[in-house]
Amino acid sequence: MGGKVRFGGSAGMTTVTEAVLRRRSTRAFLDRPVAESLVREILDVARRAPSGGNMQPWRVWVVAGEEQKRLRAVAKARMMENPAGDDAEYKIYPDNLWEPHRSWRYKCGEDMYALLGIPRENKFARLLRLAENYDFFGAPVGLFFAIDRRMQPGQWADLGMFIQTVMLLAEERGLATCAQEAWSMLHKTVAEFVAMPPELMLFCGMALGYADNDAAVNRLVTDRAPFDEVFTLRGFPAVDRN
Repeated sequence: MGGKVRFGGSAGMTTVTEAVLRRRSTRAFLDRPVAESLVREILDVARRAPSGGNMQPWRVWVVAGEEQKRLRAVAKARMMENPAGDDAEYKIYPDNLWEPHRSWRYKCGEDMYALLGIPRENKFARLLRLAENYDFFGAPVGLFFAIDRRMQPGQWADLGMFIQTVMLLAEERGLATCAQEAWSMLHKTVAEFVAMPPELMLFCGMALGYADNDAAVNRLVTDRAPFDEVFTLRGFPAVDRN
């Protein structure tokens, strides 16, 4: 028999489905600390994420407290020196983005800025909002995910599954997250700060903490394409389609 698997303590039982549906890219957090033991627990369980050949290609750094404050100050100073950031090590988005991906990305941005009351012509306000990435949107914990430069697309997929696992485990525990590719624009700064070995490439950061549910930006729920637009199912008996 099929059924929903519930996990978590008796105080807050959560299904996998509920965690997936609740997860959002949270962009405003409460000034409320997250216990180190909770972060360790999430990462410890996330080690069970799948990877081809059990290669486990992820490497993670976590910053909180005074260490995070120091990093945020360094990041802001670097962005003041060079608003364009470091030379990119990979393209976050392809050149000349095509449809329907271009429209999906455009609408996501416009919906977010509409909630914030920032019109398209106010470029400065939008840049200031982008810079909030480097404050982890006020989250008390920041994570950095890296991968060895010699790894191939299969291992990058593994890294993505690991990151998703971290986000769902955080959701189960009442925490919120935002994966932040924006940190790749400051990869040199991050690598220097955490003493990242040169053979590793920073993929992204992540904000982790308790969501500020009163913040307008956290009301954003992005669209998803219709089922039949992206999924093709073949071979099932016709009776199963009723």
